[in-house]
Amino acid sequence: MSPSTTNREPKPWNKRGREGDYDTIVIGSGMGGMTAAALLATFGERVLVLEQHYVPGGFTHTFNRPGYSWDVGVHAVGEVTEHSMTGRLLRHLTGGALKWAKLGEVYDEFVFPGDFRLDYPDHPGRFRDNLVAAFPDEAAAIDGYLDEVRAVAASMKGYYLSRAAPRGFGAVARALFARRARRHLGRNTAEVLASLTSNEKLRTVLASQWGYYGSVPSRSSFAIQALVTKHFLWGGYYPVGGSGQIARTLLQTVADAGGWTRIATDVEQILVEGGRAVGVRLSKTGEEIRAPRVISAAGIMSTVTRLLPETYGKPQWARQIEELRPSAAHVCLYLGFKGDIRTAGASGANKWFYQTWSAEDDAWYVDPAAEVQPDAPILYCSFPSLKDPSHDPGPDVRHTGEVVTFVPWELFERWRGSRWKKRGPEYDAFKAALTESLQEQFFKHMPALRPMLDYAELSTPLSTDTFTRPMAGSIYGIEPTPARFECTWLRPRSPIPGLFFAGSEVVSVGVIGAMMGGVLGVAAARPLATAKLLRRI
Repeated sequence: MSPSTTNREPKPWNKRGREGDYDTIVIGSGMGGMTAAALLATFGERVLVLEQHYVPGGFTHTFNRPGYSWDVGVHAVGEVTEHSMTGRLLRHLTGGALKWAKLGEVYDEFVFPGDFRLDYPDHPGRFRDNLVAAFPDEAAAIDGYLDEVRAVAASMKGYYLSRAAPRGFGAVARALFARRARRHLGRNTAEVLASLTSNEKLRTVLASQWGYYGSVPSRSSFAIQALVTKHFLWGGYYPVGGSGQIARTLLQTVADAGGWTRIATDVEQILVEGGRAVGVRLSKTGEEIRAPRVISAAGIMSTVTRLLPETYGKPQWARQIEELRPSAAHVCLYLGFKGDIRTAGASGANKWFYQTWSAEDDAWYVDPAAEVQPDAPILYCSFPSLKDPSHDPGPDVRHTGEVVTFVPWELFERWRGSRWKKRGPEYDAFKAALTESLQEQFFKHMPALRPMLDYAELSTPLSTDTFTRPMAGSIYGIEPTPARFECTWLRPRSPIPGLFFAGSEVVSVGVIGAMMGGVLGVAAARPLATAKLLRRI
């Protein structure tokens, strides 16, 4: 069992909070909210973080069942070492308490139809070599792709600067800083890959990590595809002690500065008085908490549609955000094993099993009325217990696995609003059929694991909706399309004075994308202090 499941040290959160005044209220304790709160804490601010779930961390949190612990969204994270600014910043924000373990020399393993296999290694040179070995006639296209990745990476700093600029300077900032980035942001992935090669299999392989951002090549901005490639060029990592350590260490920094995190605390509305955000009103109790500044890390789209007073849901800026499309929803099959799963082919590397050579099969289209479900087009498989060097399997040799695939939100929407674990017999039967179908498909690929299976539990988009409340059960917020990045209102500074945004919808998806969204949220609120810190990091 991971130490994160047995740690009895006092936690820097509870349901009550701490008495006193706060400098900033942060809504949501996902990676963006925690980063913003911890960063403000290092500036000496007293920050109150409000989290509606009873476990903080958003998609970085963990949950337990007897003998087992799983993460819900942290499977591989790049750029967390001292060689990257983001790694140095995380070290600063956690006082060095958050440690990372490398997944190995290979962090992703891909299997395609026809038993075509390809490893994604922890070195850009070996990554190129693997691609060229698999497609020896396509070296020029592969080099062209890697050149495009480098061009995107070089252009993004200007884009971030333009987003952090005050709204009145937006057009000037975009012209000065974001011109190069906008060229990449405005093209879709399929368009760029088609310009590089006519080899359809190579195009699918190059785009095969689209599951890390949840948008297929015909819809995704090429910039997000390139940023994911760049993000993992030096490998993937996992938090020592489990992904729950991210919340524990960041929120401890908040508590050490006099702030606090209140869990099971649902925000009903952001208070706006005299045209300025002045605090929040809580659900159920109606309690009002005031502060000079509010940062919403609950998602920009969710904030606009759910948390602002009704009069603020009608302006043009709010309507433009509402018109954007949420990214994919997902199901995750959580598995518990007894036995040495390494002997059955499991490792710290994530495994992607493609049932098709098409990268456009965006979801598992299942039928709630069918007795037998089709195979999912893609399975993403992760073994958290093998990623964490502190994991103790115990005398029963317990290990964990996860199987993820995307599904349409519309198939589950009919049950929205029902109670967790009490959604009715029709839903339970549907969920059981999905569980059985995913298990069978998974064991086709890894049959030696079947005898070791001890526990299985499926989460659906309704679990995502209940515990993290994104729009349409989305795992990545607003879909990273060209339209999303062209929307000038997706920025850390809202049109309402005193209200700022943090999280993945500000910048980019994933743990580090959400983290940088938190940094930009603070940069908009405290520009001089943030700039001074980043120069030192």
